[in-house]
Amino acid sequence: MRRPKIIFLTAVAVVIGSVAWQFGAWKIANMNLQEEMRDIASQAGSHIGFVAPLTDDELTRTIILKAKDHGIELQPDQITIRRTSAGERSTLYLAADYTVPVNLLLFSFYLHFTPTSERKGM
Repeated sequence: MRRPKIIFLTAVAVVIGSVAWQFGAWKIANMNLQEEMRDIASQAGSHIGFVAPLTDDELTRTIILKAKDHGIELQPDQITIRRTSAGERSTLYLAADYTVPVNLLLFSFYLHFTPTSERKGM
């Protein structure tokens, strides 16, 4: 009687641990991508005249590469780029919208993330 209970509780713990591990890994990857997007949007080099501002296509490619570094697959249509003005003094808004799978033995579900370059609550 005691052995089946231990096996069942161990199986439940493994499933919960697996979900928590996958969720935590994706959450950290999303947070890292969001920080990268904030860094890109700050355009620190272009504001002081050190480098030319990036075009929308260059920004899209950069975000896709940064996402790939974190294990996130993005397509260009999942990225939003808005500029408040043109030239060196422009302010950028960057956003991405994507889902990632969480796979368990018997079923899967998706987590949805929307990282942006905005700083919320500041």
